[in-house]
Amino acid sequence: MAYQLYRNTTLRNSLQESLDELIQSQQITPQLALQVLLQFDKAINSALAQRVRNRVNFRVFLNTYRFCDNVWTFVLNDVEFREVTELTKVDKVKIVACDGKNTGSNTTE
Repeated sequence: MAYQLYRNTTLRNSLQESLDELIQSQQITPQLALQVLLQFDKAINSALAQRVRNRVNFRVFLNTYRFCDNVWTFVLNDVEFREVTELTKVDKVKIVACDGKNTGSNTTE
């Protein structure tokens, strides 16, 4: 399953708006826009898997968790994130975790 969790980011939304404008002005086809979005999915997942090496420790109160369709969802309360010298406190965090190595199919939404 090709996870598309990063399609709701500011970067992806800006890309979508730009592609929509290009389609409206007939500078590209909708099929080309779809190919660009699929390439974005591959590139962002690859970059996050290979380039991000930061580690963050956190202390939390676990509110709820669930595991469904190979996706973990955690809702955390009173979260303290610690990265080397920085400490950040947040009231509530939702984490959705998927197996990024299991990207065999190319599903689209």
